[in-house]
Amino acid sequence: MVEAYILVNCEGGKAGAAYRKMKELKGVKNVRLVTGLHDIVALVEAKDLTDLAKAVLDSVQKTDGVSRTVTMVAVEI
Repeated sequence: MVEAYILVNCEGGKAGAAYRKMKELKGVKNVRLVTGLHDIVALVEAKDLTDLAKAVLDSVQKTDGVSRTVTMVAVEI
């Protein structure tokens, strides 16, 4: 399994709606509205990097109101 954190920026006034929609997406394990440079932080899980890129990221990026994302893949050392 691959875990990643996605930092999400939303269009003005659309963070709440994007948050509610993202909570329902497959692979999204946790979503939080946050303050600061980003509007939403999501923890996502996929079987591999290909699944992460094709399914989860496309779903998050296509969520209405989402304008930009930054993805950080979790690693273990």
